[in-house]
Amino acid sequence: MLDVSDLTVRFGDTTAVDGASLHVADRTIHVLMGPSGSGKSTMLRAIAGLEPAASGDITWDGRPMIDVPTHKRGFGLMFQDYALFPHRTVAGNVAFGLQMQGVDSAAIRTQVTEMLDLVGLPGYEDRRVGNLSGGERQRVALARTLAPHPPLVLLDEPLGALDRSLREHLLIEMRSIFSTVGVTVLYVTHDREEAFTIADEVAIIRDGRIVADDTPEGLWNQPPDGWAARFIGLENLLPASVLVDLGLERPTANTTTGVVPPEAIMLGPGGHTAAPVAGSHFRGGAYRIELDLGAGGSLVAWAPERREPGSEARFDIDTDRVSWFVD
Repeated sequence: MLDVSDLTVRFGDTTAVDGASLHVADRTIHVLMGPSGSGKSTMLRAIAGLEPAASGDITWDGRPMIDVPTHKRGFGLMFQDYALFPHRTVAGNVAFGLQMQGVDSAAIRTQVTEMLDLVGLPGYEDRRVGNLSGGERQRVALARTLAPHPPLVLLDEPLGALDRSLREHLLIEMRSIFSTVGVTVLYVTHDREEAFTIADEVAIIRDGRIVADDTPEGLWNQPPDGWAARFIGLENLLPASVLVDLGLERPTANTTTGVVPPEAIMLGPGGHTAAPVAGSHFRGGAYRIELDLGAGGSLVAWAPERREPGSEARFDIDTDRVSWFVD
């Protein structure tokens, strides 16, 4: 398992990672998610040994890693640009790490074949990487990363150069591959959908500090604060006074804000609250319904059918799904 404790990384007078702590359990996919400049890539690079730590500890299975050179940590690294060798064939790229380990040629050929089968590229051994599509290059890079059987794989925005539809397809495949191999993964991204699709656990980093760490479901249903709720895409972040006007009861007198997941809003003729429909937009299998709360703002719900703008919608809110904050 990977344990990061009070890690700090500085570049001159700038603190990029500020006392961050993280625990990644064996054979899990842990996503480190944050906005640009939050310190997520710097933290991953420090774990890899590519950036020096100013203070803190990094251990793998209880062994201190802070003073261990990158090449001796044994971790697999994969970045957005893939860093494939253009002068090598697909097989030559996948074999690189094994050759560095001194594995004999027969074993390398077997392992290359197995890895290419695993990533869905059987028979690609002799192809040139310059002739591959972006998705195929990503698979080759993944096969090269996994071929030496690293105990921990570190991925920094590995799908950032691909279009969204291809990313979604590859995310599902990658999750299956990591499960098959049984490897521990730390995956960096700024994209909530990407994180929630692949992760067992998601840590959110802000200004160099870990501000949340939970399952995707846990973060969505109980975000730790208003900033995190906004960052993961929860739209219904409203003043507590507005939610009280809708019939909800704030938990404490000093509670200032509440967030209502769209799934907690139940539209139907028997609803106890009514609001005019401000918008109705088809989003592939469901409609995004915007309810006008007047001066209180708006509320977004999801429905299987279109609601005509200007019509009245009645609804109830599942109060158990509402999160409250003191912002």
